[in-house]
Amino acid sequence: MSRVLVTGGNGYLGTHVIAALLEQGRQVRATVRSVESEPEIRQALRRCGAADDGLEVLAADLTSDGGWATAAAGVEEVHHVASPIPPAQPEDPDELIIPAREGTLRVIRAAREAGARRVVLTSSFAAVGYSPKPVRDYTESDWTDPDTPGLPPYPRSKAIAERAAWDYIEQHPGETELVVLNPTFIIGPTLVTSLRSSLVAIKAIAEGTMAALPRQRFGVTDVRDVAEAHLKAAATPEAANKRYLLLADGPTITWLALAGAIQDHLGAAGAKVTFTEGPGDEPTPLTIRNDRAKQELGWHPRPLETTIADTVDSMRELGLLQLQ
Repeated sequence: MSRVLVTGGNGYLGTHVIAALLEQGRQVRATVRSVESEPEIRQALRRCGAADDGLEVLAADLTSDGGWATAAAGVEEVHHVASPIPPAQPEDPDELIIPAREGTLRVIRAAREAGARRVVLTSSFAAVGYSPKPVRDYTESDWTDPDTPGLPPYPRSKAIAERAAWDYIEQHPGETELVVLNPTFIIGPTLVTSLRSSLVAIKAIAEGTMAALPRQRFGVTDVRDVAEAHLKAAATPEAANKRYLLLADGPTITWLALAGAIQDHLGAAGAKVTFTEGPGDEPTPLTIRNDRAKQELGWHPRPLETTIADTVDSMRELGLLQLQ
């Protein structure tokens, strides 16, 4: 089988995508900003029992043209996972928007010039459901308007980057295909020991260091299910040039309900879980439809309760939670 490219190979999602591909017997080339992170990737793969002899690691940065032609050479498909996720919203939105948009275009351009069959792009629900609607019921036909007043830089960057990807594909028809995945808030077991933004929030809730829970309702997706969706999106002919919302089985959830699920799973060890809520009104109902991914990709997400429990267990096993 031909080689596959995964960007952001040392990341929370990237390591899961690589592991899933290697388990299929694929030859994987992964890009990272510095090859110094290669040992971290291989150690992450060993944590889940994946053999890493089919892995090649190269340096390529989303903010620079260098390295992308080499990274994409000879690959059949590209899984673009890398994207800047800030620990806090920057004062200057361009700090996020420019690398997100230009990095996405660099990857897709390199894939097309190398003759890759398909690019599977991890976008976000942030590119779908962050503009007001009378009824918050979202499908793949919905888009976040980047010009929505008060829109934070992160969802704005995701909407702009995804739009740029679709515009590029439209301008180059009949060549490389694009499939976009729009997962909701990603949690689940981690293979890497450096905490990413979503797990930072889980850690703060579990340890009781979060000052207050936002009054917000949102969707959750298991990182393992996002990785599975990547593989299915690459292999399903009918998925070409479509986008797919990803959501765990079960309804959307509030931060307060998430805290309750964490404490229920931890039992006595969860005595410090944050339950204080911040100011504001109760969150309005939110429906996120994942029917297309289930029907067209044959995607079967895990129950939400399983994802929350496995997230907490993984973090405890790696010593990432400081509990009683």
